[in-house]
Amino acid sequence: MQILFTILVIFFAGMGAGLGTGFAGMSAAAVISPMLITFLHMDPYMAVGIALSSDVLASAVSAYTYGKNKNLDIRNGLIMMVSVLTFTVIGSYIASLVPSRTMGSFSVFMTFLLGVKFIVRPVMTTKEAMQGVSPRKRAIQSLVCGCLIGFICGFVGAGGGMMMLLILTSVLGYELKTAVGTSVFIMTFTALTGAVSHFTIGGAPDWTVFALCVVFTLLWARIAAVFANRATPKTLNRATGVILVVLGLVVLIFGAMA
Repeated sequence: MQILFTILVIFFAGMGAGLGTGFAGMSAAAVISPMLITFLHMDPYMAVGIALSSDVLASAVSAYTYGKNKNLDIRNGLIMMVSVLTFTVIGSYIASLVPSRTMGSFSVFMTFLLGVKFIVRPVMTTKEAMQGVSPRKRAIQSLVCGCLIGFICGFVGAGGGMMMLLILTSVLGYELKTAVGTSVFIMTFTALTGAVSHFTIGGAPDWTVFALCVVFTLLWARIAAVFANRATPKTLNRATGVILVVLGLVVLIFGAMA
């Protein structure tokens, strides 16, 4: 009975994380971690490590799907990825020097508010409008915004995927599909870095939970990414908004229970 309960918890955790990743480039850690901690009483550090591991393949398959449909900006994604990783380390170091604060709710509220934003004010930018920006200007914007995202994520410890989606759509003027595709491309490498460091420091995970989380998250991320790339901009905005609002509320509830 306990095994069945474990599988059900991981299935729904993977479903929520996969849908969030495939639709909006959301980090799986924001969904999987609180569910593993709340229902399976897993060590928080190990739960985050497993969630990040699940994020690697889910983000990778999502990025592949978006890239295959020409909804991925690899050139500027690489520029942003380097600056995000660099300034995440810097932000983490600075955070270790200041008094600790409880900022875990940052990612949850950001997820909820971003979902409302997509429903109320959908992103209707076209690829033609995106291409009107000069490559040099776009590269500089990607570098600067990557530094900002990385520092905030390193300092606060959460919200990477949501920060990237918000800045790519609202600041850099990306159309939604390209923004999500570029976001999951970057998240593949940031999640891999985080997962390796977690297991190097914390030791090997529960391999059964690890495998199930990876498989379920990968499955639902693939489904979401395929649907997202076929959907119209209006439908995608609404679907992304609803997914983010629901996930924000669910994670908030689980966080309160933990």
